[in-house]
Amino acid sequence: MKKLAIVAAGGPAPGINSVIGAATIRARLCGVEVLGIQDGFKWLSEGDTSHVLPLTIEDTSRIHFRGGSYIGISRANPTRSPKHFQQMVDALHALDVGMLITIGGDGTAALAGMIAEKTRGDIRVVHVPKTIDNDIDLPYDTSTFGFQTARHIGVELVKNLMVDAKTTSRWYFVVAQGRKAGHLAMAIGKAAGATITVIPEEFPRGKTPFATVVDTLTGAVIKRLSYGRADGIAMLAEGLADCIDPEDLGRYTELPRDHMGNLHVAQVNLGQVLRDAVQQRLEGLGIKATLVDKSIGYEVRCADPIPLDMEYTRDLGYCAARYIIEGGTEAMVAMINGRFRAISFQEMKDPATGRPRVRMVDIESDRYRIARGYMLRLKKQDFDNGEELARLASVTNLSVEEFREQFAHLAEDPDAAKADMALGMMSPSTGTKG
Repeated sequence: MKKLAIVAAGGPAPGINSVIGAATIRARLCGVEVLGIQDGFKWLSEGDTSHVLPLTIEDTSRIHFRGGSYIGISRANPTRSPKHFQQMVDALHALDVGMLITIGGDGTAALAGMIAEKTRGDIRVVHVPKTIDNDIDLPYDTSTFGFQTARHIGVELVKNLMVDAKTTSRWYFVVAQGRKAGHLAMAIGKAAGATITVIPEEFPRGKTPFATVVDTLTGAVIKRLSYGRADGIAMLAEGLADCIDPEDLGRYTELPRDHMGNLHVAQVNLGQVLRDAVQQRLEGLGIKATLVDKSIGYEVRCADPIPLDMEYTRDLGYCAARYIIEGGTEAMVAMINGRFRAISFQEMKDPATGRPRVRMVDIESDRYRIARGYMLRLKKQDFDNGEELARLASVTNLSVEEFREQFAHLAEDPDAAKADMALGMMSPSTGTKG
């Protein structure tokens, strides 16, 4: 029988070692030789077969307790040129690899499909979904591994920031990783009880005025002040940068551009940009506030997995090895309600992009609506209640009409109003608490 190779690509996530260890143990017990491909696809894409680590049960039986990756990881992409892709395939053949388990996110999943297609069955390929972003389109309520640990660690960090914020009367703008979707920011914000959480799913991608996001945050600060509190936590998903009109955003910060001159908003320091803009907006209203931006992500990526992720990833590693040894290929492994399921690459593919579909936060779900109900935001009922409106306006030194003119646009989004009135927390007819 040909060898089984395991490779981890993309960014780190808690639980990688658990997958590697469980897959290795299962394969070795079946008499299959296992190779750990070091540093992702970095060396293979250069045709270099020397960076390979033989994996044994003795070497890997206890690595599941630790974060990081026993075999390393990288974002090297063999698809950047036909030459590198072919060198990678040739290197796998030279190593006598007949089975390949890839561990990674949507980009690695797409690459796994390309390898399977290119080798035409000579190399069976199975993918294990990994990302703290939780944005691979697995069945509902099935997390990508590492997400739960990232949330756990993130909540602990935010809890500490909440104490500091109250002690020092300041706001923290905390940016959580999530290139496209707001799962991690939402999960941390809801569990920790952040004052407000803002995610990309709220806004049309690439079309939202920068001022709308700024006023959303400014409104939360104002509302908090109206209750006598000068502190707060705003959780922000980094994917918000992609929702803001890039030309509009470019007026507030210098945007990186790619080799074609296109704006590259993913590299924007979103927390700092929003902090400065909200600070300026508040000063224009005569409000003094201390705002601090903080990004979390690197702190959680290589954390030791919590028991939930530890068990989950050991299951995934076991199932991946068993499935591929028994002849399975071109599938992503998943555990759904305690049962293994192989999801074919074709089933996962978005016809429009040819890549795995991206899972976004469902803002129509009760889970999101409950979170929204606890946030401090300017809402429609604030503008319908004269007493409440006067109290908010007094914080800003604006008249009631001036305040309405500047901030009422935040209550005009019908989807936002629907979320705010969900679950019977507010009466749709009156806009007051039920």
